[in-house]
Amino acid sequence: MNKIFFSIVFTLCLTFGYAQKAPYIIYNAKGKKVSYEKMVKSLEKKDMVLFGELHNNPISHWLQYELTSDLYAKRPLILGAEMIEADNQDELDAYLAGTIDYKALDSTARLWNNHKTDYAPLVDFAKDKKLVFVASNVPRRYASLVYKGGGFQALDTLTQEEKSWIAPLPIAYDPELPGYKNMLAMMGDHATPSIVMAQAIKDATMAHFILKNYKEGSMFLHYNGAYHSNDYEGIVWYLKKDRPDLQYGTISTVMQDDVHQLEAENMGIADFIICVDSNMTTTY
Repeated sequence: MNKIFFSIVFTLCLTFGYAQKAPYIIYNAKGKKVSYEKMVKSLEKKDMVLFGELHNNPISHWLQYELTSDLYAKRPLILGAEMIEADNQDELDAYLAGTIDYKALDSTARLWNNHKTDYAPLVDFAKDKKLVFVASNVPRRYASLVYKGGGFQALDTLTQEEKSWIAPLPIAYDPELPGYKNMLAMMGDHATPSIVMAQAIKDATMAHFILKNYKEGSMFLHYNGAYHSNDYEGIVWYLKKDRPDLQYGTISTVMQDDVHQLEAENMGIADFIICVDSNMTTTY
């Protein structure tokens, strides 16, 4: 299915009074409904775009592919994703170059369980168009080390090769960012400062590899969980800290029972918010 199909369905829904059955609606930060085309026109001017997804949401994944294809027609693109870890970049590059096949990639890299259905189309787009695709996330074992080791100091024990797969030490960190404070609040009695630091090492590392691979005049399009870029925090905070001169665009994905009016809690979390009907099927 493509965006033309969904556009036709949405138009028919509006025409015949069944707009409540629309699978999704796009809003701007102020909660105003906008078209997909308007979102693309706004984002095509940015240096970097962070597409915040819900990992099991098919609308997120479909629009990621459509947006990638449409932006490719307008700008030189560099792609990157949370879903592949930095120490698997060599394997990913080998797949993109055609020296290994998908089966070999799947057996040598730590791909997510939903990679084949949800992320392989994006990687294959990069392969077909000969684009760089960056494995941006910290290897999960190092995020776990931060959590279990009580903080960033646990990373000091890593070898130089291992340190090349994370953001440069020492890690900048602001525990007062609302997103990190909300994490602590949501986790209640299970919350510890080190669990938030484990989130921060992911954010910092993704930002590091985005900037490391960015080239002036290109757009870097990054796919990540919405929480990593919501409210212009997380990855965006680290990006702006080092490159405040660049133009950033953000997308988030939310679920609502009624997609016809964006709920107050979802306003302002990104430049564009994809509001998906909560009855939408999931990919896992």
